[in-house]
Amino acid sequence: PSLIGSALFQQERERKAFNAEVQFRPASRFELNLNGFWSRFGADNINQNYLAWGSNALGGGGTLTNVTTVGNTAVAGTIASAANGTSGRGVVYDAIDRKAFAKTWYGDIDGTFTPNEKWITHFDIGYTQADGDTESQPFVEFGAPATFRYDLRGKTPQVQFLNIDPTNPRQMEFDFASLHHITNDDSESYAYADAERFVNGAVLKSVKFGLKYADQERDTDSQATTYGGFFLPLSATGCGGHACTAADFADGLTPGDFLESIGASGTLSSYWSVNRGIIERILSGSFNGTRIPNPPEVFSVEEKATAGFVMANLKSGKWKGNVGLRLVRTEQTSTGNIVGGAGEIQNAFGNFTHVTADRSYTDLLPSVNFARDLSDQLVLRLAAARTMARPDFTDVSPRVTLNPGALTGQGGDPNVDPYRANQADVSLEWYHGKDNDEILSAALFYKDIQSFITDQPVQQAHLIQTDTPNLSLCTLAATAQFPNRYSCQFTINQRVNGGGGNVMGLELNALQKFGRGFGIQANYTYSDAEADEAGLEIPGNSKNSGNIVGFFENNRFGARLAYSYRSEFFVTFDRSTRLNQDSLKSLHASLAFNVYPGLAITVDGVNLTNEKIVQFASDSFRPRAVYDNGRYYFLGVRFQLQSGS
Repeated sequence: PSLIGSALFQQERERKAFNAEVQFRPASRFELNLNGFWSRFGADNINQNYLAWGSNALGGGGTLTNVTTVGNTAVAGTIASAANGTSGRGVVYDAIDRKAFAKTWYGDIDGTFTPNEKWITHFDIGYTQADGDTESQPFVEFGAPATFRYDLRGKTPQVQFLNIDPTNPRQMEFDFASLHHITNDDSESYAYADAERFVNGAVLKSVKFGLKYADQERDTDSQATTYGGFFLPLSATGCGGHACTAADFADGLTPGDFLESIGASGTLSSYWSVNRGIIERILSGSFNGTRIPNPPEVFSVEEKATAGFVMANLKSGKWKGNVGLRLVRTEQTSTGNIVGGAGEIQNAFGNFTHVTADRSYTDLLPSVNFARDLSDQLVLRLAAARTMARPDFTDVSPRVTLNPGALTGQGGDPNVDPYRANQADVSLEWYHGKDNDEILSAALFYKDIQSFITDQPVQQAHLIQTDTPNLSLCTLAATAQFPNRYSCQFTINQRVNGGGGNVMGLELNALQKFGRGFGIQANYTYSDAEADEAGLEIPGNSKNSGNIVGFFENNRFGARLAYSYRSEFFVTFDRSTRLNQDSLKSLHASLAFNVYPGLAITVDGVNLTNEKIVQFASDSFRPRAVYDNGRYYFLGVRFQLQSGS
């Protein structure tokens, strides 16, 4: 194991939002809808983690003894940093305090004009903008030599430190600090128009066609403090004029109930804790206002999409359906900074070249949907389509985000293609009950995936400044200006296309009412996915998943109790290893009470059984993470004001 830690994440969330909608009719055949929305989401948080640092201990000349091996993994043993646990680093403690918020707003005008009984026209024009800002990110890191026993077996990893007390900050040294500022700005303008012409022929009933244009842009900026310009002066005199120690930042221990619902005997559940106010005061007091760009994490992407479609609605006898074709043109411009090259940018983070990559691609996306009434209660449906989903902007940006402690990172590539697939499905639906409002259905589906997006671990050299390098992966690259600089081999999870594959499966769905407002709804999906390339997996596919919901509702009161399940699935590569998630079960409930027309009170409970998210690296004996997110409860009031015409 590289790092084994007990992370404590605490966050305060505050959302303020305003939404307004105005509907009016300037003329009898012309209707307009004006929508506006604004919100500010405060998300200040702190993440603390006390970690056994096996990779650094062994990379610095330490030892691994008393080993128990399963497969090719040392699942238990004793690790000592150099000189029998008295030199180097065998334990590291990180604390990240983020002052973060996001602001979002949009304005939208939607209109419908019906000139006569043969035509309907529609348009939609709008603009949206989102700004995410980590205006201050105080980060501190402490370390020490250590010897520890570990055991990955059991429901959570167990660690016992043999020569250091996790509750005593005076046994750790102050290794690093930073005070970065990170911003993300996202904006999009769009326009859409369509028209439908009613023909009412023997088979052709109407033709619908339209155009859409969207221009979206995202800019990410990372302004960072440096080792020499910020940390060294801070560590020397930043704590009241004297050299800083770990004890200067400490304030008690982790909460008494920390990890009580997921920890096993031997899991580290108590260690000294930092004080957020002290961190902010000390780091802000030493900040001289100077930050420099962190080039590999500064990027922008602009995406312009132009699309047109035409669709024919058909009906003949017991058949009905539509046939359509959509043409989409995407123009993408990605800018960022890569290591090496001309070296236009030279600073403490290395030599970088500014690059811009332009590309465009066109997709022709046909679709067909048909339904036949086999009887008054039985419907057969057939559908086929070619689909396309564009990559996230972080996937197509020339960027690298680094984790210097683990010597890992994540990178994008402007040449990553969208997700593309040809798909088809057939279903049979039986409608029954008093008003044919109950259903039992079954569907078969198949997807021929042309390309999907995944990660590929690659090795890249990056410069970092540190006093605690992993000497098995880092070599000294010092200069007079940067005496503590090392060139280290990072394992980068590079976003790439995973080639093709296929997904086939079965869906079952049922809705059954029992009378007096009671009923049950259930669905089940079996999905078998296979990638064309050996060793690859299609991300996010669970072989088995399902939901069952019991409900009661009348004019005054509604209640729902929902249970959901999905089997394990491959997530992505994370820190150079495959990341899989174990099966997940959850129970949710909701209540709604209509006080009077237009006013309702709602109560929702999420994850009532307090299920945990368990992740592992390929096999369960390689635990990756266990998340205890707890139960969530929401209380809401809905008010709707209506006026008569």
